[in-house]
Amino acid sequence: MKKIATIILIIAIPLAVGSWYSVARKKSVKTETIKYTLENKTYNLLTAKTQEEWEKGLMFLDPTSSRLRGVNGMIFIFPDKQVRTFWNKNTYVDLDLYWLNDEKITGKSELPSIEKSKKIVTVNSSSPVNKVIEIIK
Repeated sequence: MKKIATIILIIAIPLAVGSWYSVARKKSVKTETIKYTLENKTYNLLTAKTQEEWEKGLMFLDPTSSRLRGVNGMIFIFPDKQVRTFWNKNTYVDLDLYWLNDEKITGKSELPSIEKSKKIVTVNSSSPVNKVIEIIK
């Protein structure tokens, strides 16, 4: 009986992991990349234009991620101007955040990786903004 249970586990665990990986990949947010000039420097930025993309952002990506190859960060484009809050939950890269009202920079914040801070850190824009740019340090 123990042999049967062991065999079932040996088969079930890889199947479960494979299924989880397949679902996780499907949930992966696919975004376009744009060139954006900020403070006289041009960056390659992933775009976040939807609720799903805003929520996911650069979370779960480590600095060696293939998704970050050739990318300097992400631009979040919102349909309205609000005070925005960003945090470092599940974020494994240090970030400089630029708060923008249309194309005008209204502020800048630093957001450490969760590994560096060892706790969730939140930062807010000082005024309503409709764009936020995260630059990977």
